[in-house]
Amino acid sequence: MRTLRNIAGTAAATAALILVAGGAATAAPNPADSPREAQARAYIDALVSHDVSDVHFAPDATRVEAGLKTGFSGPQMSADLENGIQYRVIQGVRDLEMSEAGDIVSTTYLLDAGIGGTRLMTVEIRETFEVRDGLIHDVVADIIPVSVS
Repeated sequence: MRTLRNIAGTAAATAALILVAGGAATAAPNPADSPREAQARAYIDALVSHDVSDVHFAPDATRVEAGLKTGFSGPQMSADLENGIQYRVIQGVRDLEMSEAGDIVSTTYLLDAGIGGTRLMTVEIRETFEVRDGLIHDVVADIIPVSVS
């Protein structure tokens, strides 16, 4: 089995090896979503599709993952979702659950990651989104390992 440790070379060579599996599960739009939930779902869908056309960040949006700030502005977060190599290993999301309280949408879902169609791991993501005036202002994510293939 191929592992991440076996991939050598430059960032360009690594990028060329990373492929998203065809037919990956996404968080497809749901007509029952509130406008805030629709923004959270669009963000989660963009993790897989890399299409940010339905994701609307505030200019000064931030993202904190596992206690570390990984998002510094809306434009940077959009660019990362569209082109970031860190998201290219995401093969799909599933078992999405959402709840809403005021401006906060809380989500829990499983995220499958791997290379070239081979799943290497599944993690549980617990993510909260602060959505005001149709814009995502803050994203806070916690990652819990579920399985390593």
